[in-house]
Amino acid sequence: MPLTDLELRAAKPRDSLFKLSDGGGLQLWVYPDGARRWRMAYRFAGAQKALAIGVYPAVGLKEAREAREQAKRSLAEGRDPSLVKKMAKAAKASASANTFDALAGELLDKKRREAKAERTLSKLEWLLGLARPMIGARPIAEITAPEILAVLRKVESRGRLETAARLRGTIGEVFRFAVATGRAEGDPTGALKGAIATPIVQHRAAIIEPKAFGGLLRAIASYEGAPETCVALELMTLTFVRPGELRSAEWAEFDLDKAVWAIPGEKMKMRRPHRVSRSRRSSTMRPAFARPAAETNSER
Repeated sequence: MPLTDLELRAAKPRDSLFKLSDGGGLQLWVYPDGARRWRMAYRFAGAQKALAIGVYPAVGLKEAREAREQAKRSLAEGRDPSLVKKMAKAAKASASANTFDALAGELLDKKRREAKAERTLSKLEWLLGLARPMIGARPIAEITAPEILAVLRKVESRGRLETAARLRGTIGEVFRFAVATGRAEGDPTGALKGAIATPIVQHRAAIIEPKAFGGLLRAIASYEGAPETCVALELMTLTFVRPGELRSAEWAEFDLDKAVWAIPGEKMKMRRPHRVSRSRRSSTMRPAFARPAAETNSER
């Protein structure tokens, strides 16, 4: 006779293990310590086996019967139910380990090993942080384009169009990394091109007229502050380097005879060496730019 919920609740432990049968191989094993576990007895490839289904009452009678029917379907297909369960458990564990969060973390670690600039890493981590609340815990292989679009539209709705565009590219980079490491089939962000509003390009103010540029140089020349600051301002107008690259410049980087400034990769944003060909003006600048003589250093 099939079991009832009343029989299951009334099952008390005995001095030794005993079993209550529900039919079709499904049994409730009652242990002396009070534990009650569902098992399904079956034969596969001529061997007697038992499939562990779960612990009662966490797994109720209805769920246990559904598991029994699923196991019977596996047997009908020529598959061992215990092996099917192990494979499903392994797949679930793999999916948990391959979430968007996990892949994003691996990508960041890769960029750190590549010695990317700290500012670049911080910006990347900030962008990923915008996506994590909505898709971070999702297995990377299961995330769809509409899910990503929901993330982008949340940023877009705040009027941050440029950020939304950058975020799409950043999420795409995580997916391409997942594809390269065999944990995703493709990059769904490609389908989102044009799905969000395009930022309006606003050109920054720039001096493009020769007379105006001359006025800038005259204004710098009339600066009454520290001579080093005056030289630095003039150098920036003639070389177009970033302020940080200028502040950290060392004499060893300059070849004054060839008028070349070789900035090493570790000081560049993209971590690639950069050579700046200095103009005639920057090569013949005021004495303040000349390399300090040995006797000058000794006086300091």
